[in-house]
Amino acid sequence: MLMPSIFGETFMDDFLDDFARPWRPAGHTMPATGVMKTDIKEKEDSFELEIDLPGYKKEDVKAELKDGYMTISAETKTENEEKKHDGKYLRRERYYGSCSRSFYVGEDVTENDIKAKFENGILHVTVPKVEAKPAVEENKYIAIEG
Repeated sequence: MLMPSIFGETFMDDFLDDFARPWRPAGHTMPATGVMKTDIKEKEDSFELEIDLPGYKKEDVKAELKDGYMTISAETKTENEEKKHDGKYLRRERYYGSCSRSFYVGEDVTENDIKAKFENGILHVTVPKVEAKPAVEENKYIAIEG
């Protein structure tokens, strides 16, 4: 018999999930990988997206439109290195993170229709509502010889 659970599949899921997440020391400001929290507002003539990208710079973010899908991707790389005077490593850290997310915006939307602005770690994207053009039905005739 299945029982509803406030914890997940089993009560240990939430506990064990903490061990799967990488440990970060206090004050560590690396961007979260794989997470692009997005708020979408519907307006009368457009959709407005606010995508959280903390820790990323404008140069790290790319937006692409292909086959009706808008894909937002972000990638960052950080290297910290501290050495003693004799050249031996005291500490050396490297970090690489990337994330992406796709949204279907319609095949009638072009890259010139979409407006994007990046400020304070948030990407603001405005996508206009475009009505789909009705398909024109064509009659196809077969030639009859005779």
